Amino acid sequence: MSISRRTARSVRILGVASASAALVLGVAGNALACDIGDFSAAAACDDNGKGIITVTDTDASGVEAEVSVYLESNGADERLVGTQKVKGTAKGATVTFSEAWAPKSEYRIHVTAGKLVDEDISPNLTAPAEAACGKPTTAPKPSATPEPSKSPSSSSSATPSATPSASDSTAPAAPGDNSPSAAAGESNLAETGANSNTGMIAGIAGAFVVAGGGAVYFAMRRRNSSKTG
Repeated sequence: MSISRRTARSVRILGVASASAALVLGVAGNALACDIGDFSAAAACDDNGKGIITVTDTDASGVEAEVSVYLESNGADERLVGTQKVKGTAKGATVTFSEAWAPKSEYRIHVTAGKLVDEDISPNLTAPAEAACGKPTTAPKPSATPEPSKSPSSSSSATPSATPSASDSTAPAAPGDNSPSAAAGESNLAETGANSNTGMIAGIAGAFVVAGGGAVYFAMRRRNSSKTG
């Protein structure tokens, strides 16, 4: 039984349409397939001030993936922070790891999704340079500068002293009074060295003067008498 030319042509058209549809579906399938580009990570602080690392999966195909987070040190894994599974959505599905990260610390995030993905998110995650969660990021404000103490008023400085001066302590001598004041007598005695024995010394001196004069008188009289005899 031979196939008519019309039937052969119809089959040929149907084959081309089927191939085109398969090609379109293949491209669409590849576009929806899970890819490492669907994953991203960030270090932040939660509402309680605790450090966290969040990984987001925007794979619209919903392929289940396993996410592992490692703390890096000198280009090598220092420790495993944790491993969780996630199914992506077009809006993005997230998994959160509790981690008290230090500023500028580095983390490697590895993603495995069946036979589609088995690699790291590139580049590695670097924590913010600011202070870690729960610590202040700004310097504390300095305390208010105390006001300087008020200077004493000018009225208090102008108050006269209650202690009288030396000139006021000695009363002036009355006019016409030749007698020295007590203070003047005391000052003269202090300057001459005189004291209460001045009268006695003057009397003894006078007695010596009289005795000397008498001795001279008798000596001259005897001398005259010897010349006369």
